[in-house]
Amino acid sequence: MTTDTVRGATALPLDSILAGDCIEVMRGLPAGSVDLIFADPPYNLQLRGELHRPDNSRVDAVTDAWDRFASFETYDRFTRDWLAAARRLLKPDGAIWVIGSYHNVFRLGAELQNQGFWILNDVIWRKSNPMPNFRGKRLTNAHETLIWASRDEGAKYTFNYEALKALNEGTQMRSDWTLPICTGHERLKDDTGAKAHPTQKPESLLHRVLVGTTNPGDVVLDPFFGTGTTGAVAKMLGRRWIGIEREDGYRKVARRRIDSVRALEASALQVTGSRRAEPRVPFGTLVERGLLRPGETLVSFNGKAARVRVDGTLVADGATGSIHQVGAHLEGAPSCNGWTYWHFRRDGQSIPIDVLRQQIRAEMAPGH
Repeated sequence: MTTDTVRGATALPLDSILAGDCIEVMRGLPAGSVDLIFADPPYNLQLRGELHRPDNSRVDAVTDAWDRFASFETYDRFTRDWLAAARRLLKPDGAIWVIGSYHNVFRLGAELQNQGFWILNDVIWRKSNPMPNFRGKRLTNAHETLIWASRDEGAKYTFNYEALKALNEGTQMRSDWTLPICTGHERLKDDTGAKAHPTQKPESLLHRVLVGTTNPGDVVLDPFFGTGTTGAVAKMLGRRWIGIEREDGYRKVARRRIDSVRALEASALQVTGSRRAEPRVPFGTLVERGLLRPGETLVSFNGKAARVRVDGTLVADGATGSIHQVGAHLEGAPSCNGWTYWHFRRDGQSIPIDVLRQQIRAEMAPGH
């Protein structure tokens, strides 16, 4: 366990599993100290009796006391209290992920909005290997829903768009994720060989959440820690973490699990950066720096040409303007990314002008 001082006052217990009721524990932590919260609250399944397979064997479903609430009103009050405590902990640009099933996710979503969170996306986790519907009276429940929300409307939340796009083989990450539930070696067992936790989440799910919406060194809080999937993935990915769990058995399993995780080396934690976050480099800077010369000809990928002027504009086919405006004019298009559209020639090679922009950005990087 390590502690950091937040705003010169209360110490934040980083990389720790805190015992107790999540609402009370969160109320004792310093406000505005957490970058991201991942919450997997009780589903309130409202099960009536045991569930059996066609062969009469009992299904190991969620029957624990922590998932039982006397009424919807009781569950709603619990939801209101823990979300209020969670929102207090978030930094102004912090965000929260909440996961639930059809039993509770609509109630969670309404309360998020009631408390001022700003919903960014809902994500469907489609389970590639769901538990079948044994009674045959309903559709097989093959998904859960995650809600991603910033603390406030207008918050500058973290979103590593390019990193998620890279994870998805160069295609924009969609809001439907097909991932398997925990099985085999990933499914943790207790000392008797039974499932250590009935709703253990797969590490692949947390990997996607943390890579996409946090950065190395960020503080991630999980108020319903269970067997520690959030902590295990956060440690591996170089994030700081705090878990809250009231059940002693779950805490023991989680501690043993996380102690065995090896954090990745810093070089492995780097992700594809967002182009929007990179320093702005005007095209005219390339001319000022002598990387391109006034009067030099630029050529498009399909052979159209324009000449560079001293003020960083282009002239071609009677049109003058920026690299984007002239490219759009030549293509008869409403817009054009001039950085990828235009090329210059050196030593017989055609090179995108974006190469020169990246050269300047590298020189602007800290420590260069």
